[in-house]
Amino acid sequence: MALFDRFAKLAQARADLVQGRLNPFGTRIDEIFSPTEGRIGEHRVILAGTNNYLGLTFEPACIQAAQQALEQQGTGTTGSRMANGSYGSHMALEAELADFFARRSAIVFSTGYMGNLGVIASLAGPDDIVLLDADCHASIYDACKLGGAQVIRFRHNDAADLERRMRRLGERARNALILVEGIYSMLGDQAPLREIVEIKQRLGGYLLVDEAHSVGVLGAHGRGLAEELGVEAEVDIVTGTFSKSLGAIGGFAASHHQDMDLLRYASRPYIFTASPSPSAIASVRAALQTMRDRPELRERLWSNARQLYRGLDALGYRLGPQPSPIVPVLLGSPEEGVAFWESLVERGVYVNLVPPLATPGGQALVRCSVSAAHTPEQIERIVEAFAALRAPAAKALAGA
Repeated sequence: MALFDRFAKLAQARADLVQGRLNPFGTRIDEIFSPTEGRIGEHRVILAGTNNYLGLTFEPACIQAAQQALEQQGTGTTGSRMANGSYGSHMALEAELADFFARRSAIVFSTGYMGNLGVIASLAGPDDIVLLDADCHASIYDACKLGGAQVIRFRHNDAADLERRMRRLGERARNALILVEGIYSMLGDQAPLREIVEIKQRLGGYLLVDEAHSVGVLGAHGRGLAEELGVEAEVDIVTGTFSKSLGAIGGFAASHHQDMDLLRYASRPYIFTASPSPSAIASVRAALQTMRDRPELRERLWSNARQLYRGLDALGYRLGPQPSPIVPVLLGSPEEGVAFWESLVERGVYVNLVPPLATPGGQALVRCSVSAAHTPEQIERIVEAFAALRAPAAKALAGA
């Protein structure tokens, strides 16, 4: 078998879906005009699939900080922190993250993916047990594979199922690692964290919450779901990313455990990956300060999220279970999903198409993500684009 023959079915499936249309799985965005507008080919579009929750990608303070770091420290570190050392800005950001999350310490990684990989794979080895929500992100699954831990999945957002599985473990449950997310990236729903914490208090275990999509979104200070629900003290480790609300790239882990820094000497993704560039770190530091100083961004984000959710719900679309800055619209077959996504682009709206293999329930969906930078008028234009596609579908259904 030739080296790439194993991908033949994948290539054929992709070709069958796209068939000369715009490619939703490798979209070329030709220009970015603002946090909420861009151009795809001849189509000027509202960007409603970016995870840019607070709209900070064009924040002047972030751009200025990044430019200054470029001029003073160059374009990159050209190596890992273990080999090439840490820049002062790396360590300053870690101190600022620890302070923000009210934790003893924090570690910065090159991406959010690397953060989950580095922390989970280091903490959970072949002799350990991981209990994870079935809808956890691919980075969490990959981390479990890298570490070699025994993986026990529980049904999505089903605390009772988690408890049943922990009880079967007996005393082994006391050292198990429980993995959940604050906001899940496909359906925009939240983990039942209070119930999970109550189970942990009774049966033991350590709790890691990936707040990638909830930092800057939930909580009085934007620390995520654990803050929103008042259970931060029971969360052992928080992980997350800089590529959503903070508008850059990178990842982090924060904890109150005094031995957290030992991961720097055990985590292969930390040891063997080049450290984040000075400009990315500077931009994140400015974004973190902006997030702390401007809670009104979070209020605007939620106003936009509720407006979009209400608008699409009124049109009769099948949505996620609760209003969220992530608003999924569940469709049917992959072919229907591609056609629907392309029609939205033609009507000036860019969202994410998610194929069945990556979705709960095996259905294609288009995933909208709302930003604080969207105007109410832009949200209404998004709803109008969905309304234009809903009418033909409703007529076809009535005719059947």
